Amino acid sequence: MAATVSITKHTTASKPYPHILYVVEINVKGKQTVIERRFSEFLILHEALRDEFILPPKRYLSTTLLPSAWVDDDLIAERKLGLARYLSSLLWSAEYRKHPLFLAFLKRGSTSDMRRGISVEDVLPSTLLKYRNGDTAKQVGLDSVFVSKQVMSGWKNILAAYYPEWSTASMPPEKLDYKRFDILFFGFVTPNSTSSLDWGANTQATLKRLVRSAVGSGAGTKIVLSVGGWEGSQWFSHACSTAITRMALVDAIVTAVNEYGLHGIDIDWEFPNFKGVGNPYSPQDAKNLLLLFQALRAALGPAMIISAAVGHSPWLDEDGLPMRDMSAFADELSFINIMNYSVYETSAPGPNAPLGNIILKPNKPQTTAGGAFTQWKVAGFPPSQMLLGLPLFGYVFKSNKTGFTPSALQASTDGEEAPNVNYSRSVFRGAHIEVGPKTPSKDSDARAKAKKTVEGGAFPEVSMADWWGTRIAFKDIVQTGALKKMFDGNYTQGDGYTLGWDEGSSTPFLFDVNQHTLVTFDNTRSLAAKVQFAKQNGMAGCFTWSLDQDDEYALQDVVRSVLLE
Repeated sequence: MAATVSITKHTTASKPYPHILYVVEINVKGKQTVIERRFSEFLILHEALRDEFILPPKRYLSTTLLPSAWVDDDLIAERKLGLARYLSSLLWSAEYRKHPLFLAFLKRGSTSDMRRGISVEDVLPSTLLKYRNGDTAKQVGLDSVFVSKQVMSGWKNILAAYYPEWSTASMPPEKLDYKRFDILFFGFVTPNSTSSLDWGANTQATLKRLVRSAVGSGAGTKIVLSVGGWEGSQWFSHACSTAITRMALVDAIVTAVNEYGLHGIDIDWEFPNFKGVGNPYSPQDAKNLLLLFQALRAALGPAMIISAAVGHSPWLDEDGLPMRDMSAFADELSFINIMNYSVYETSAPGPNAPLGNIILKPNKPQTTAGGAFTQWKVAGFPPSQMLLGLPLFGYVFKSNKTGFTPSALQASTDGEEAPNVNYSRSVFRGAHIEVGPKTPSKDSDARAKAKKTVEGGAFPEVSMADWWGTRIAFKDIVQTGALKKMFDGNYTQGDGYTLGWDEGSSTPFLFDVNQHTLVTFDNTRSLAAKVQFAKQNGMAGCFTWSLDQDDEYALQDVVRSVLLE
């Protein structure tokens, strides 16, 4: 159960002067504590901790000069809300929740021995003129109320999929077959400059439909909100940089989880201590991200899913190298979602999502499924908390080649070397595509250009040349005619294309020299191989990016079939 604070009640004490006591209900791991505290006691705690969080403002000056300007009910309501948020921030924050002064404040029982310290701020405006100031309050003893770290465990053979908001038109929430999925990651919302969340124009409405449809299906599919994305990570470094900004983000996330009836949260920061798509970053990013996860776990409790989309290597530490010990992150996270795709993108004809059989070498990150698994495992992250990412898309090259470039082939076949790409890029090539409703991708433009509707409802006119230098959804490869579905559910070459297979990366490719086109992608065979790899290595399961790019459920069904066999 989450650590929660609520202040819905108050009482009025008459001695030594009339003042308000706020009834604070605290629930930590199912243990409920009820305490009564004055506003001035919160002020004392705040000053003693020197924390960065915000308390409701003092009102002594305004109520003295203009007693009618702030009535009793308004003052009490403001303080109930603000004080509850303040205590929640302390409970969720790793820096403060075990501090002796905070534990003392949470001590069960009344404050009768402290009421000599009545402050002017504890008195109602209506009785202020009768008030005489009292003594300074005293501190009380210690207690053992704190949040322990617990995470979800025991899940196996998970099939998850990302369901981005822009896929609503092609796959409405009401039409999804929820029994095919254990988890749907819905995205994206993004942190903003105030450490709150920005929502796209239709995102909230779509999320409500998704949750309602999932619940109505009776399939038990868990809906998790994804925060960030490739172009949605601009404010992560800022939001995680201080205790007060972290707690503001946590508060916004918790509010969303509760408001929409979600099963958890997915943090897609691309990437800590790395510029990504030009994002601000700091050497302290990874450490601050851990504090965010600790706060989220304290706020959401052990039963909620907290996942993170990650690249092939652990996040960069202060020295600019992948962190060597990820065990503290594993304590808080339910899963990491390893984005094993977009390895070469359009830099050279190479495998989009290589499986590989890589031997780990120091300071040489391996951009394959095998390399990613090894690097995270060596850093102390349990395989049982890893989900392997599977792409439902590929890349189209304007090329006369009939296979991958020599560097790509060598990298994927010799079993020892990483792909011949720049180190800093190779660490982070697993980025999601089309990361938010506000920024259409290059691929969206390509599809819009390619899909010219023909009169009479005929199939759209499409040409693979419209995707040169961009990503292409699996369903669009099929629609161009380059792939054809067979009776057994697999796909074969079509329309002058030749289907090839790269043994080193365990991925297929298509080429047509006459059309000057080479396509790297994943099919039923390559996805089955990756799923087998995940199972053999004790991983929690797999996820796909993204659901709307499948040929109906053809690839998704292969993944699920292999997971459950």
